[in-house]
Amino acid sequence: MNTGHVELARAQQERWQAAYAKRPRLHGAEPSAAAHRAVEAFGAAGIDDVLELGAGHGRDALFLARQGFSVHATDFSDAALDQLRHEAQREGLDDRVTAALHDVRDPLPPADATVNAVFANLLLNMAFSQAELRSLVAEIHRVLCPGGVFVYAVWSTDDPCSQHWRRLADGLSEHDGFVGRFFDEALVNELADQWRLDELTPYQEGPRRMWRVTLAKDS
Repeated sequence: MNTGHVELARAQQERWQAAYAKRPRLHGAEPSAAAHRAVEAFGAAGIDDVLELGAGHGRDALFLARQGFSVHATDFSDAALDQLRHEAQREGLDDRVTAALHDVRDPLPPADATVNAVFANLLLNMAFSQAELRSLVAEIHRVLCPGGVFVYAVWSTDDPCSQHWRRLADGLSEHDGFVGRFFDEALVNELADQWRLDELTPYQEGPRRMWRVTLAKDS
């Protein structure tokens, strides 16, 4: 990672940390549409344990736990994870939910082929360079068991709000201090190299136009 990307990553981490500290339940209490789809996909595959990346304050991790999954949630904001842990304890779900501080720009902690399912809602939209994004998807592939499933959701380039974000280098955009990436179908397909692409579905969630993607690692 070059110095510019290091500085961008640090600045974004500080912004998200401040946002979660200022506004608990920043994304609301209701689970995302992608989490509902993940329950279906993981259940159909006979999976009962999930690694969630970029879990934030835990609206989806808690939903998955309520559906009977064991969830290991990670995020790079300890303010968000503190909220997640508190809510899991309050709901009596702390036996099903664990949370750990981790920046996905670093290698994922699990050993090769030891994870059955990975879930990430909006994480891949964050301020990753193209190289970091490809590295993250490769790391997810590495830790998944053969036959493992990866469900993620991202903002689409068809989202009208993308026109109001200021264009940066490397395909990134900025709005109100937050930096992210909008995905077109070509990028989704590029990242699906070495995977089996089981689903690529455009959908709308609130005002946002999104892609929902289900990838499977070959058995």
